[in-house]
Amino acid sequence: MKTKTLFLLGGMAALVALSAGQANAQDRSKTPKNWDYEIVDGKRVPKAKRQVNDDGSWREERRTGDCVEVKERSASGEIKITRTCDNKPD
Repeated sequence: MKTKTLFLLGGMAALVALSAGQANAQDRSKTPKNWDYEIVDGKRVPKAKRQVNDDGSWREERRTGDCVEVKERSASGEIKITRTCDNKPD
């Protein structure tokens, strides 16, 4: 009886340790909200800047290098995506 109880307690302790390790890994991968970039695949990527209106529509702008991607959603749910790149001559 003592062996079964000891085995059960050991298994429960291992399970708790495993779940705590997963929670810590998830917390480390999140970027704080007040930062202007997020970590994706170990690299810094600028966060999209989103402006939300009272009617539910929003406009989001994301910069990647020389390119800008603008996503706009109307109050009725229509989404428009526009991509522009500035190719500078050398």
